[in-house]
Amino acid sequence: MKFAALALSAVIAAAAASTAHAAGSESTSSSTPTCKKGEVYSSSKKKCVKQTSEVVPDRSLKTQGWALARAGQYEAAIELFNLVADKSDPEALNGLGFSHRKLGKVEQGIGFYARALEINPDYVLAREYLGEGYVKMGRFDLAREQLAEIGSRCGTACEEYLLLAQAIDTGKPIY
Repeated sequence: MKFAALALSAVIAAAAASTAHAAGSESTSSSTPTCKKGEVYSSSKKKCVKQTSEVVPDRSLKTQGWALARAGQYEAAIELFNLVADKSDPEALNGLGFSHRKLGKVEQGIGFYARALEINPDYVLAREYLGEGYVKMGRFDLAREQLAEIGSRCGTACEEYLLLAQAIDTGKPIY
């Protein structure tokens, strides 16, 4: 927790410039305000506050967790996603899956994606990342199953479908 709080402000600034697709949901913004070291942005107070001065809402933890993940700070992202109070939140579970997969813990990541999809089978971003995990493992048959599931939910022109199709075609995960 202390590591995540200290690294958070610098990482969020770097993450704001990175790609938006590695966000956990369409509502996650890469414009999270930058706070000085040891502070986090409170969306309820609309200002930076000391990490210990309030209980940080789940939405803020997930937003900041995705900012860390986009910046490649996967261990710090995992710390924040683990702080989310709602342990059945699909976006937090997807963030845990993404961060673990990016650390090379693909099977552990797949477990988190599976839990997210048990809760929300229509969460196509989790399906895309799950499919990319299968690509990483060389399980193209399972990746194609996820591609078909995404296609049945959002069509063959949605971003998640196109990115997973590209990962399958190239044999390399996109994210």
